[in-house]
Amino acid sequence: MSYPQKQLSAEKLKKELLANGDFLHLTRSHEFSMARFNFEVVCRYSSAKTKVSVLDTGIIVFEPLSHSSSKDIVLSSAVHGNETAPIEICNELIKQVILGELNVEHRTLFIFGNPPSINISKRFVEENLNRLFSGGHSIDQGQGAGLINKERDRALLLENTVRDFFIAGSEQASLPSSKAIERFHYDLHTAIRGSKNDKFAVYPFQHNKPWVKTQLQFMFACGINTILFSNSPTTTFSYFSSNEFGAHAFTVELGKVMPFGENDMAKFSKVKTSLSALISQKSLTLPEYNKDDFSFFEIDQIIDRKNKDFKFHFADDVENFTDFPIGTVIATDGDKAIKTKQQGEAIIFPNANVAIGQRALLTVIPVVVNPE
Repeated sequence: MSYPQKQLSAEKLKKELLANGDFLHLTRSHEFSMARFNFEVVCRYSSAKTKVSVLDTGIIVFEPLSHSSSKDIVLSSAVHGNETAPIEICNELIKQVILGELNVEHRTLFIFGNPPSINISKRFVEENLNRLFSGGHSIDQGQGAGLINKERDRALLLENTVRDFFIAGSEQASLPSSKAIERFHYDLHTAIRGSKNDKFAVYPFQHNKPWVKTQLQFMFACGINTILFSNSPTTTFSYFSSNEFGAHAFTVELGKVMPFGENDMAKFSKVKTSLSALISQKSLTLPEYNKDDFSFFEIDQIIDRKNKDFKFHFADDVENFTDFPIGTVIATDGDKAIKTKQQGEAIIFPNANVAIGQRALLTVIPVVVNPE
């Protein structure tokens, strides 16, 4: 489906959104910009009123009007435009709120990260948006994309949007002094290739802060029991929110990239149910923590492409979390052979087609974790 870019007035945009709740369609029809507007909706089940604010294309905020929120929640998808399952999940949640079918208990910001790349069904247009946060948009990363492009502009806009959202939440809160607003950011993705562990989540580097047990329990409630712990700063969206605002954050991988309409949405029922509960309920009932429910990994090698002549030594259909014996050559970069070094060392996020200087592959190893 093509999406002609016809700029509508704020009033016409509001009328269209109220009629069908389809914020994704509105976003795709205004891929670069959209007029700001707001309105109120009433939940048909609770009679609670919610303020709806469209801030820009792909950016919409819901705020309860009957009480102060104790949680500020960011749910982002389409940071890579061809990762459709998370986009469909978020659009359905947005639609349910606008049509009065889902209560809003907590302030929630939804983001469709890269609308132009959604429209061309590509991971990105010029540059990988998920390498441009925490100031990455203003740094020459040696990728040949230059310091000026639409993805870099969008990364700056999304940083400022999240910052303003969290600051506004703290200013509006009327909680006892002993309490603080809890902040959350779940950045939803799908992987380029299949995975031995179909769903998994990357827990951003915590800078010596403890891993939070209840966050692992929430991931398990979403049907995710494979957790990869990052051990260094990155320029991903989830790390930005975690590091700068103390948000509980994950990059969440929900299966493999599929075109719109070809996702088996039944596979994501736990994800959708858990996110819906997070938005609409004062508190969550989570499954009891049991370390045996999880597979935990940490990053071992970060392999950047440094030469034009770069290739993997495994097939294109080898899945994420496939492990290799110690000493196996998994890639060559120019004249350099890259080998596995640890028992149980497995590959994840392989992409030989990245620009020179970008990450082409991670390897991970099993790890024992004791969260608090």
